[in-house]
Amino acid sequence: MGKGKGKSSKKKLFIFGALALMLVIIVVLVITSGEKEKIISVQTEKAEKRTITQVVSATGKIFPEYQVELRPEVTGEIVDLPVKEGDIVKKGQLLIRIKPVQYIAQRNRAAATLESSKAMLKVREAALEKVKADYKRIKELFQKDLASEQELETAKSNYLQNVGQYESQKASVKQAEAGLADAEEQLQKTAIYSPIDGRITTLNVELSERVLGSSFSQGTHLMTVADLSKIEARVEVDENDVVLISIGDTTNIDIDAFGDKKFIGLVSQIGNSAKTTGAGSQDEVVNFEVRISLINPDSKIRPGMSCDADIETETKYDIVTVPIQAVTARMDKPKDGEMKKDKPKRRSKPQEVVFVVDGNSVKQTKIKTGISDDTYIEVAEGLEGGEEVVTGPYRAVSKELEDGSKIMLPKKDKKGEGKGNNKESEAEADSTNASN
Repeated sequence: MGKGKGKSSKKKLFIFGALALMLVIIVVLVITSGEKEKIISVQTEKAEKRTITQVVSATGKIFPEYQVELRPEVTGEIVDLPVKEGDIVKKGQLLIRIKPVQYIAQRNRAAATLESSKAMLKVREAALEKVKADYKRIKELFQKDLASEQELETAKSNYLQNVGQYESQKASVKQAEAGLADAEEQLQKTAIYSPIDGRITTLNVELSERVLGSSFSQGTHLMTVADLSKIEARVEVDENDVVLISIGDTTNIDIDAFGDKKFIGLVSQIGNSAKTTGAGSQDEVVNFEVRISLINPDSKIRPGMSCDADIETETKYDIVTVPIQAVTARMDKPKDGEMKKDKPKRRSKPQEVVFVVDGNSVKQTKIKTGISDDTYIEVAEGLEGGEEVVTGPYRAVSKELEDGSKIMLPKKDKKGEGKGNNKESEAEADSTNASN
């Protein structure tokens, strides 16, 4: 019996020992596998010197540089309308005539009033001459003691009274002349002539229609005459981009109605007043109007057509550039042993960096960027050109990579180019940038 118990104890000891050994092996494997460094698969491209042009894109509409909205200054019925919309007109050409009957009557009435005032002025002048002579005669008699002082005062009073009446009548004559001039002007305003050479782009009235003058209100909008020899595009530019634009910047303009045809223009005016839409909401947008004069306008261009403008704000030659998706922003990490303060005085700003390939790992390199186009961005400081930088995938560049991270480059084909390409990472970056 004793021998059986001894064999059973040895067997149990052997089993527990084997289990303990297996447990130790599993723990070691877990630890070693956990310490295995992560390798990130990436795509790369070399930093090279290029010529890039920074472009600001905007949308808007076509307008004539100079146009005039015609509104009547007198009220009445249209009795003559010798033009129609689309007609080409010359400066001084009759466009509209308003019924002049009542204004002719006003002119005639003002002329009669003037004649009456002039006649009365002659009467006052004759009366003044008579009392003036009487006053002079009484004054001479008074000096010879042949007239009393009372007679002298009476003669003087009559004289001064007639002088006042004469001056008053002269003023009445001037007032009547002004009334006649005003009536003449009102009569002339019944005929409206073209102020410029151009084309009638808008005609809002018809023959026999009654229109309101602008004496006490804005007046009826009769028509618009525009000089279509000078055309401009008016586009809305975001507040962050308008500071990049300068007067004289070259612009490529696409007008929807003309398909692929390109028009060249120069920035002629930059708005100073903001145009805000959706104020106070999450969709608030602040834009500024930029006007672009077309250098080569087509005679078929019409005001109101939609257009897209690419404004070339700056061009730099032979500068170090990298693909836009290679640039990301990272925060500076605290150094070893550096104590964190409870309330830092100033919050650190993210730094623009690229990841430069260094053997089988990457080196995080701080850079300073400049202008950019749709594909590349200028590296003003931090790279000299020729360095191989990581361009994708987007998640690796923006989040996963750190200084010293191990990487795996795509296998190269016979031509020495990677079998993988950056299209997937570029598409991912573009979609992310669009969402931002």
